[in-house]
Amino acid sequence: MAVLAPERTEREPGRPGPARTRRLPFPRPRRDTTPPLPADERTAWLLTALLGLGAFAVRVWDLGYPPELLFDEAYYPPEARELLEWGHEYNRGYTFIVHPPLGKWLIAAGIGLFGYDSFGWRLPSAVAGTIAVVVLTRLARRLTGSTLLGLVAGLLLALDGLAFTLSRIGLLDVFLQVFVLSAVACLVVDRDRVRARIRDGVTGPLGPRGWRLAAGLLFGCACAVKWSGVWFLAAFALLSLFWDRAAWRDAGAPRPTLVTARRGLPGAVWALAAVPVLTYLASFTGWFLGETSQGKAWAQQNPETAFPWVPDALRSLWHQHAEWLEFHTGLSTPHPWESGPWSWLVNGRPILLWNPQGLTDAAGEQVVRYTLMVGTPTLWSAFAPALVWLAWRVAARRDPAALTVAVAVVAGWGTWLLNPERTMFAFYTAPVLPFFVLAVVLVLQDVLGPPGASRSRRQVGLGVVALYVGVVAATFVFFLPVLTGQPLSRAEWLDRMWFPSWF
Repeated sequence: MAVLAPERTEREPGRPGPARTRRLPFPRPRRDTTPPLPADERTAWLLTALLGLGAFAVRVWDLGYPPELLFDEAYYPPEARELLEWGHEYNRGYTFIVHPPLGKWLIAAGIGLFGYDSFGWRLPSAVAGTIAVVVLTRLARRLTGSTLLGLVAGLLLALDGLAFTLSRIGLLDVFLQVFVLSAVACLVVDRDRVRARIRDGVTGPLGPRGWRLAAGLLFGCACAVKWSGVWFLAAFALLSLFWDRAAWRDAGAPRPTLVTARRGLPGAVWALAAVPVLTYLASFTGWFLGETSQGKAWAQQNPETAFPWVPDALRSLWHQHAEWLEFHTGLSTPHPWESGPWSWLVNGRPILLWNPQGLTDAAGEQVVRYTLMVGTPTLWSAFAPALVWLAWRVAARRDPAALTVAVAVVAGWGTWLLNPERTMFAFYTAPVLPFFVLAVVLVLQDVLGPPGASRSRRQVGLGVVALYVGVVAATFVFFLPVLTGQPLSRAEWLDRMWFPSWF
């Protein structure tokens, strides 16, 4: 709030009267600065590596069960096998491909190494899910300035049931998750390094920004897995420019917007527009090279179309993308396990992946093997309150960490609200799930207390954080049999069906 100088009781000769000071109607919110990184780099990496190894071990355990194709595995592993055989998906007449090829190429890598079986087509997902745990740990550490909170973030993601099951099935969304998360992490590193250079008084060009280029490449990879990655690309490209402007403003630049436009925008256009587009097109190399790729001959069969000067392959690819867009925007076929964005926040409708019938034990009692893609309830129940707290941190503190998470939530969850009639499923939360976890971690950061708090305050806060993480871990272990399809008696199975919508 502005501080008013005391008025003089008498005007001095030859001097004007006191200038009137405008009083702000409310205090300007304080702006939290980005916390410095801890000095325990080696220890942090060691603990992160141990967490990653643990997450991978749990994900790869009994990975091949069940051996059949589950849910949308009916599409992606067969298409991945076709990529290995022909370099592109088979040009079938009864349906058409509706997603870019990169995620299927990653599944194909597992098939190429271990064969066309359930272990081969699921192992790449386990690797991607493990990498997501490691990247989230490092990102949370950077955003909060705490190795402890970074490890808590990674551990919570490793203990989430939906993230766990996504890492054990041959779907595309876990690859979208790891690419988006890694791209955001690269942009945050770029933000911190550019801010430090500007603060140190750099006068010449900022030079190549390798972390921003890496982010553009990873965002392009995300879009080449599923189109929903484009929302993250657009949102964080704008946020990156906002970060540049804030850095110049804090450094005292008189016209920070103009400086950002002159010194940051050209590189941003290259790194966060051209590079993602080129990366996306590169994922279609097999399609371009194939003679019988789906839709490849469309331009030759329709020579009267607009822009005849554009190469036939590009016009055919553009037409195929138009068909994909029509499919995705108009998809409204009812499905027994579909769910809407609002229900995602409360685990409203998980997805049944496997439920063989007629199983009995040696005594003739019914055995239930139920594989359910469901989030860990004690973690997911905290998402909605954490988002409210997140909004408060953005508005009241102007907290950079909260703003980063909020932008990701809008891009990865809010955009699904634009087309409520579309058929959607809970695993569409995959790319935004790590940021929901980060929102919870920011709440735990405030529970833990600031570094300057009293020792007793920090001890109590640490106890609460440890208790919450322990409850989440215990819940995950309790639900593990229905996440992996382990045999249960009917009574044991019913104990884990907490809500009617889970049946």
